[in-house]
Amino acid sequence: MIDLDGAVRELTEARESGKPCPPLRGRLLPEGDVASAYQVQQRQARAWRDRGERRVGAKIGLTSRAVQESLGVFEPDFGVLTDAMAVADGAEVPLGRLLQPRVEAEVAFVLGADLTDERVTTVDVIRAVDHLLPAIEIVDSRVAGWDISIVDTVADNASSGLFVLGTAPRRLADVDLRLCGMVLEHAGEPVSVGAGAACLGNPLHALAWLAGTMARAGDPLRAGDVVLSGALGPMVPVTPGAAYEARISGLGSVRTCFSREAQ
Repeated sequence: MIDLDGAVRELTEARESGKPCPPLRGRLLPEGDVASAYQVQQRQARAWRDRGERRVGAKIGLTSRAVQESLGVFEPDFGVLTDAMAVADGAEVPLGRLLQPRVEAEVAFVLGADLTDERVTTVDVIRAVDHLLPAIEIVDSRVAGWDISIVDTVADNASSGLFVLGTAPRRLADVDLRLCGMVLEHAGEPVSVGAGAACLGNPLHALAWLAGTMARAGDPLRAGDVVLSGALGPMVPVTPGAAYEARISGLGSVRTCFSREAQ
C-alpha cells in the first residue's frame, strides 16, 4: 500500500500539533520504498514554498557508516532547508518549535557557483564553494520515539528541524576538512567529539554526492545555497534550558540554547 497523501497529512499534523506520529513504513509507505519517501518529502517542500518559505539549501544525512549500517542503507539521504529553519548564532530556541530535538555539529558549505553536472567531481565542488561556516543542526523527528527507517527519515525531510550557522566565514583552502576536529560542549563539558573524516571520509565527499544526486533529480544546487555536510560526531538529545557550543578546528565556533519549557 502506498498512501502519499496520508503520509504527508500525518507528518504535517505532527509538526503542527507537537504530537509525533507512528512510523510510516509498512503502514502508509512500503518498507524500503525510498522513491515514495522522497515524493512525500517533495510534497511537503512544495507546501512550505506555497506558504511563503524560501528554499535556502539542503542538508545531508546518514553520512556515518555506522548509522547507514544500522538502517540497512549504503548511501546518505538529503532534505530541504528553508529560511524558516534558520536560527541566529546564540539565539534561544523555544522548545515548542520542536518535538524530539537533538543537536549535532556540522560543516556548512556556502556555494558561489551552480553545481548542475550529474557526474560532479571533487574539483567541481572545490571550485563551487565560496566559504565555510561552523554549524549546529537541530535535528528532529515527527516519528514517535525516533523509531525510524530510511523510509521514515527521508519522508520526514531527513529528520530536519532547525539549523544555526556561525558568522565568521573561512576559505576552503585554509581548512583541512578531513582532519578538522570537532567538540560539542554543554556547560563547558564535551558531549560529542569527532572529526571531518567521520562524514563519508571527508565532508567534501558528502557535498559531491549531494550535488550529483540533486542534479540527476533535476533540482541542482545553486549559487548561494547553504549545504549542511552531515554530522562530524554523534548527535546529542537536547536538555531543556541547555546551551550548546560547537567548536571545529579551522572554522571557529557556533552556539545555540533552548528554553526550559515549551513556549
